[in-house]
Amino acid sequence: MNNKIITTGDGSDSMESEKFGAAYHSIHGAIQESKHVFIDAGLKNFISQNETNKEINIFEMGFGTGLNAFLSYLYAQVNSIKLNYSSIEAYPVKNWTELKYPEQLNCKEEENSIFKSLHQCGWNEFVQFGNNFTLKKINNQLADYEMPVESKEKFDLVFYDAFAPNVQEDLWTEETFNKLFNGMKPGGMLTTYCAKGSVKRALKAVGFEIEAIPGPPGKREMTRGHKPKL
Repeated sequence: MNNKIITTGDGSDSMESEKFGAAYHSIHGAIQESKHVFIDAGLKNFISQNETNKEINIFEMGFGTGLNAFLSYLYAQVNSIKLNYSSIEAYPVKNWTELKYPEQLNCKEEENSIFKSLHQCGWNEFVQFGNNFTLKKINNQLADYEMPVESKEKFDLVFYDAFAPNVQEDLWTEETFNKLFNGMKPGGMLTTYCAKGSVKRALKAVGFEIEAIPGPPGKREMTRGHKPKL
């Protein structure tokens, strides 16, 4: 899909979806939102609660611009944390070359090449990037994707970054969250920018323990869900 490039409040790029008529990131700041919701409140928090965990399986709902995956790659390299990153996307963007995230993050040239490779690599297979990051892009609808059943392949962490419930209502239901819950390891965590009451109730209904925490700039609150440990 070719989407309109927009500049958000922190000066970083985002896109407006041609299909859904919605922005891929917060208009208040794409990079600061992704860092706050998925890296700080997600990955860093999970690591702090599971310090012995040397390898983390991540599932992302919505590869989109590739920003969350790229930030996760950068974090893995700096902190020597091994990440196995699976990201599902039903509508891959075509004009990703117009995004300037490496420049906006003051990345080195080799990291700029990685951002390009994250978009250019094949779908539906794991691709290795450096020593600490593997990416599997899944070109599918979440409803049609089969979650892993083997315990070692299940997910430790879910980045839930679908378009908002008023745009993609079917991705915020009990049925959807139950599927994710079953695909996660005990003690796993889900993080999302959304703090809507109906979403929290759906997460609770399938077994998540819910935590309301401060949101990124421009958003008062976000949600973290925990799958109870055995």
